[in-house]
Amino acid sequence: MTPPPPDGPPPPPGPAASGDGPPHRPAPVRLLLPLVLPALLVGVASSLVLLAVTWLADSLEHVMWSALPGALGVGGDAGWWTVAVLTAAGLAVGLLVWRLPGGTGPDPATRGLVDPPLPAGVLPGMLAAAVIGLACGVSLGPENPVTSANIALAVALGARALPRVPGAAWGALAAAGTVGAMFGTPVAAALLLTEVPAPPDPRPLWDRLFAPLVAAGAGALTTVLVAAPTFELDLGPRPDLRPVDGLWAMAIAAVCALVGLAAVRLLPYTHRLFHALRHPVPMLVCGGLVLGLLGALGGRITLFKGSEQMRELVADPAAYSAAGLALIVAVKLVALVVAASCGFQGGRIFPAVFVGVALGMLVHALAGSAPLALTVPSAVLGVLLATTRQGWLSLFMAAVVSSDIAMLPLLCLAVLPAWLLVTGRPLMQLRPDGRPARMS
Repeated sequence: MTPPPPDGPPPPPGPAASGDGPPHRPAPVRLLLPLVLPALLVGVASSLVLLAVTWLADSLEHVMWSALPGALGVGGDAGWWTVAVLTAAGLAVGLLVWRLPGGTGPDPATRGLVDPPLPAGVLPGMLAAAVIGLACGVSLGPENPVTSANIALAVALGARALPRVPGAAWGALAAAGTVGAMFGTPVAAALLLTEVPAPPDPRPLWDRLFAPLVAAGAGALTTVLVAAPTFELDLGPRPDLRPVDGLWAMAIAAVCALVGLAAVRLLPYTHRLFHALRHPVPMLVCGGLVLGLLGALGGRITLFKGSEQMRELVADPAAYSAAGLALIVAVKLVALVVAASCGFQGGRIFPAVFVGVALGMLVHALAGSAPLALTVPSAVLGVLLATTRQGWLSLFMAAVVSSDIAMLPLLCLAVLPAWLLVTGRPLMQLRPDGRPARMS
């Protein structure tokens, strides 16, 4: 699918000057200033939708994992309770897909982070399914359904408010506002939008990104003021960098990219297996049951989107053996593939970051001479490259997890061999016919 271009409406051509000279165009300031207010409104609204979905999911999570088992006198961490909750989540989402008009939208396995707008009628079901999955421990993040909802709302409402502005421009503002809100900074949105294919545009890059950056900044500021999100991890002290650290970073990123590619290769087969059931209810119930069994095997830390769980991992690295970390990585990767295959709503970025953190800790456990401050961001970089195929976003997330600017040169070096491994490979996304999608 072709995502919306990362810019506002192109400058309208003015009347030609005398002779064959270039046409007169309005000054860039006159074109950009009218976009500021719409971009601010879209950015704030995108953040509020994200915050509302997160609040609802957190509230339901408390009910399912604390209040309800407490009222029943059972342990919320018991393996059988994990299986029961995730199977019930599959049943609930399956019923939404089956009974709601329009279901929950297209097959989530065919949707990326930034895609063309969906019909407004499918948004309630899609967001309800996302809330259920997030609350019940499905190994997917909120990024895809929330971004899709914000793009659809911005295009639908923007067309009524300012019909002369192209729908793609509203979609770009919503995508930027959501990404900025999701990661708490407009930098993530700017990096992502530079990777989105767009028609040729003679304007300078910052003119094209001006309105989306306003939306991203507004979304990021709103989220930071309300929820103060952060992906930074306390990875302990980093010793002085040595030449060998560059080799370590490249090797770790490359190996972890291969691990991520293994999950990518598995997706079409698991998708075909679940969709052989044909009906959404048994398909999602079976998916929920498999996820519950995986959660019972890997423990509570392998459930949910992974942002809180990765902090739990690094808080006490000595508590996890190499074998235990290998089990966590395997369970989370399989859970990510299963959740993305069987019809649950959600994105792949958050759980992929968790997998990268666990892989980095595993490398550290196997080779203690490589510090966590090196192994974890390098591993996050490799896994995200394989699962998203977005180099700038992967570099950004690895640098944020590291929270050490001195790591950036190493990460810029490590991305190169890892990119050679992933470029041209299928995405962790399928085409509508079920075949692997590739970068256009």
